[in-house]
Amino acid sequence: MTSGLWELVLKGIWTTVQLLVFSSLLAAAVSFVVGVARTHRLWIVRFLAGLYTEVFRGTSALVMIFWVFFVLPPAFGWQLVPMWAGTLALGLTYGAYGSEIVRGALKAVDPAQQEGGIALSFTPWQRLRLILLPQAVPEMIPPFSNLLIELLKGTALVSVMGMGDLAFSGNLVRLALQESAGIYTYLLLIYFVIAFLLTRLMRGLEKKLKAGVGKEPQRGLDTETELKRGRTTPVGGRVA
Repeated sequence: MTSGLWELVLKGIWTTVQLLVFSSLLAAAVSFVVGVARTHRLWIVRFLAGLYTEVFRGTSALVMIFWVFFVLPPAFGWQLVPMWAGTLALGLTYGAYGSEIVRGALKAVDPAQQEGGIALSFTPWQRLRLILLPQAVPEMIPPFSNLLIELLKGTALVSVMGMGDLAFSGNLVRLALQESAGIYTYLLLIYFVIAFLLTRLMRGLEKKLKAGVGKEPQRGLDTETELKRGRTTPVGGRVA
């Protein structure tokens, strides 16, 4: 490819990264707000949060992009630029999936922890901030990592708006060179590299968050030591 075509691809990568960052931030905010709302004590709050989740989880992200970019402007008299239309559509759609991750992680925390907070006269916000979230957030990282990779692949949908993301730029290069195999192979590799970097970043974040929750198994202990530990009773004695 010529330098001009490579520059077009690089601009597409930058646009994709920007869209990924903006939409993932919106999706994360929506995930936590809606996920926490689904565990609220008031049924109306749980109902509204569940309704949002079902609507956006049950609709196509591609159709949602069409709706935000082509349907809303005539109805309200304003037009979003493609970047913000894509951010809104993808963030709200993937935020619905993320809200279930947050809800499940909060529900997985031992109820005794919640009861302990009540016994200490903590407010609901204090119980959420000091007890539930510190234990639940580390468990959210692996599924959030998968969701982030799905969001990365979902950014290619914005090419239907004529937005110059990686997929759109790659298609322009294909039309210019009249070559499909090489161009789409490059695109696959670029998406894979970005996804791999995101995966490593999320694993590092998971390790950092879990460092303060419990203790990791000690390394370097032989099998006999582990068996002896396993025969220790709860009160400190050993099984004969």
